[in-house]
Amino acid sequence: MIHRIHWKSLLRHETFLALLLVVVLIVLSFQSDRFFTVSNLLNQGRLMTEIGLIAIAMTFVIATGGIDLSVGSILGLTAILTGVFWQNIGLPLPLAALAAIAVGTLAGFGNGLIITRFSVPPLIATLATLALYRGLAEGISQARSVRGYPDWFYVLGQGEVLGVPTQLWILAAAAIIASIILAYTRWGRTVYAIGSNEVASRFSGLSVEKTKLALYTASGFAAAVAGVIFVSRVSTTRSDMGTGIELDAITAVVLGGTSIFGGRGTIAGTMIGLCLIQALKNGLSLAGVKGDGTIMLIGAVLILAILASNLFERSGTR
Repeated sequence: MIHRIHWKSLLRHETFLALLLVVVLIVLSFQSDRFFTVSNLLNQGRLMTEIGLIAIAMTFVIATGGIDLSVGSILGLTAILTGVFWQNIGLPLPLAALAAIAVGTLAGFGNGLIITRFSVPPLIATLATLALYRGLAEGISQARSVRGYPDWFYVLGQGEVLGVPTQLWILAAAAIIASIILAYTRWGRTVYAIGSNEVASRFSGLSVEKTKLALYTASGFAAAVAGVIFVSRVSTTRSDMGTGIELDAITAVVLGGTSIFGGRGTIAGTMIGLCLIQALKNGLSLAGVKGDGTIMLIGAVLILAILASNLFERSGTR
């Protein structure tokens, strides 16, 4: 019975969020003729892919009651290493990108190791590595950017497949795979169990430490892949890439219904939350609203969604 109520509350939140997204799209379409066009919507898909990949992995992390603040720095480190490995060291670009992604994944593994092996709270651990990885990126780059990538590399961030941006196919595939893992596998149930009660999960024989280590490693991998896509999209590398992107990802995850205390969340909710945020940013910008006004409205929507989610959860437990 409790399990049914749990999923019922999730579906209620996602339904509310989906309806809110529809309302926002309708309202914003009346504010600007350029908003609800195929070209604009596909372009917004390009812009939200990097955040989306990070948010998918972040959903797993937050569902366990954790957090990863270092993903933006890992993205920046991966971006600058892609250029350095290719231009300075002389690796072929595909190998340079793979090597950079490997470093980003290793950075995520380092986060997980600090958290699981030394019992450092995720907030403290990833706040420290946020500074560490950003400092490494700045030290390696020496304030220099790398440009002049071959044309084929831009297909990843600027190209299209069947009329749809390449990176949107990647995001869709990642979302589908992650949804199946989180909702229908034993590992996904382990994630929820850890977030609901980590001590009970450990006494039940679940691999708490191994699961958390894998999750933070996956978070680093997602940020690293996002970093390579970012470089392909903007045609250059800079050490400050990804600054603040962790806050956007966390906002999308929390807005999507994932509990910051763990034990609850879905990939579908995260994706709807991501679309809602991107729609507000783009639509309000086209309508002439200044950046601070957009930030305030997104904050108001986040508060509204959280309050609505709490109300749904309370009604579901009655």
